[in-house]
Amino acid sequence: MRNQMKYYKLNLCFLRQILLVLIPAIHTTNAFVVSRKIAIRANYCICSHQTDHECIDGAAKPIIQSTVSPSPSSLAKPICLTHQVLIPTTQIGVPPRQAISVEDLTPTIQTLLQESGMSHGTVNVISRHTTTAITINERESRLASDMEQYFLNLVPPDERSICEASQQGTRYLHNDIDVRPDSAEETQRCIENGWNVHDEVELQKWRDQEPINAHSHLISMILGSSESIPVVDGKMIIGQWQSVLLVDLDGPRDRTVGVQLIGFK
Repeated sequence: MRNQMKYYKLNLCFLRQILLVLIPAIHTTNAFVVSRKIAIRANYCICSHQTDHECIDGAAKPIIQSTVSPSPSSLAKPICLTHQVLIPTTQIGVPPRQAISVEDLTPTIQTLLQESGMSHGTVNVISRHTTTAITINERESRLASDMEQYFLNLVPPDERSICEASQQGTRYLHNDIDVRPDSAEETQRCIENGWNVHDEVELQKWRDQEPINAHSHLISMILGSSESIPVVDGKMIIGQWQSVLLVDLDGPRDRTVGVQLIGFK
């Protein structure tokens, strides 16, 4: 009996120690959950950007300037607008030669943003071609030339390409037009896009118009096909020297982009 009492006392002491550890943790967790709920209910969007650094104890500490956007409930009404925008090439009269060129989308996007009346939200920009790309960088003519040279060295054009930078000995499977379409999937895509490749005459027409442009597809994959830009107080939050750029990798040609504005007035 005495041994049993000693056993129960030990267990009670052990249980007491566990509770002393758990109870503060439970209170802390509840406080975190409550504060998280409050933060979610506030629906505030903190838009921050790093502007400078200061050194504290030998370490660089970012200096943050923050803008508190209004909660959705205080804004006029939601906006969701989608535009298909034609971007004419600035190289008028120049025939397509599988060259790389850059077009600045920023003025067009700013016009659409102003017309929409959106004050807070996001602008989504997407390329509608497999041989164009969307990126954010500086719009400067010599940098555009550097970009063209860099990417054509990185992914040289096929020796069968009409591109001036075509490289002898370079070949891509995509450019073996004479054996395409070589799968049921590609055949179906051709048919869905208006090419009856089951007809020999139509098949040859499709092959004749298909460019030797595998390098353009590959560079597009490297650069990416879309960008999302925050909007605060009716303005895109981009840097002083940043522009939203359409990079044509198989041009110059007229191209189209999709622009979607999602947010609030």
